Amino acid sequence: MLAVRKARRKLRMGTICSPNPSGTKTSSEVCNADWMASLPPHLHNLPLSNLAIPGSHDSFSYWVDEKSPVGPDQTQAIKRLARISLVKKLMKKWSVTQNLTFREQLEAGIRYFDLRVSSKPGDADQEIYFIHGLFGIKVWDGLMEIDSFLTQHPQEIIFLDFNHFYAMDETHHKCLVLWIQEAFGNKLCPACSVESLTLRTLWEKNCQVLIFYHCPFYKQYPFLWPGKKIPAPWANTTSVRKLILFLETTLSERASRGSFHVSQAILTPRVKTIARGLVGGLKNTLVHRLALIPVYPLRFSRRS
Repeated sequence: MLAVRKARRKLRMGTICSPNPSGTKTSSEVCNADWMASLPPHLHNLPLSNLAIPGSHDSFSYWVDEKSPVGPDQTQAIKRLARISLVKKLMKKWSVTQNLTFREQLEAGIRYFDLRVSSKPGDADQEIYFIHGLFGIKVWDGLMEIDSFLTQHPQEIIFLDFNHFYAMDETHHKCLVLWIQEAFGNKLCPACSVESLTLRTLWEKNCQVLIFYHCPFYKQYPFLWPGKKIPAPWANTTSVRKLILFLETTLSERASRGSFHVSQAILTPRVKTIARGLVGGLKNTLVHRLALIPVYPLRFSRRS
């Protein structure tokens, strides 16, 4: 979230850009949309897990549908309360954690995406949506938006972390994986040794997408990486001081080999936090506190 807020400021100042129509950049251009392609040569052969890579939390939740049913990720008590139309309007203020679309996040330099998906119980079709309390956009639409960017920026590598699944049976999983295959095709990077992945090896193979799938279903497909390859410890606190201590501790204790690592620089509202800031919402209640954290964008890295 912090990384995206900083990126928003850069967008306003005109420091984020895409390549011009000719596909070339002048020496004076600094484009976050192509920051991986612009890295100095000595980093091209460094394991990708050694790079600090900016990411976003609940990456898809720049828009949620307050007219849709409450998601299956919520308790029965919340579902009952949500029958009151005002409740959904208030929920939206706490469900939206981003204010940039997938495309805007990618152009800002975000390369790790935290994804939670769900079917809509009772729907006759097999449609799958992004979700955070309320349903967001269709997964297929999000995948298409991401693939469009990657086609235009062939040296950028992204991490899609599917870490929460709701109301999904085997048929839904098969459908989702089929969409992933159809959307990215040869851009998908097969699961392999983390240490063997460098920018250069990925560029040579024209691979741009790593899919992490936190479900045993990953075993059936070579391009799905197991969730254990990208642990994401969670501070679960509203205290900036505790969050910084947690980040420092988990970074020092992370595995030296064999996996990536997500540092979640986020504050998490508790029930009393929401009760006190019900009308103000997430942005006005917690987001401003993250400005106090100067050095921790969401990232993953590996001990040198």
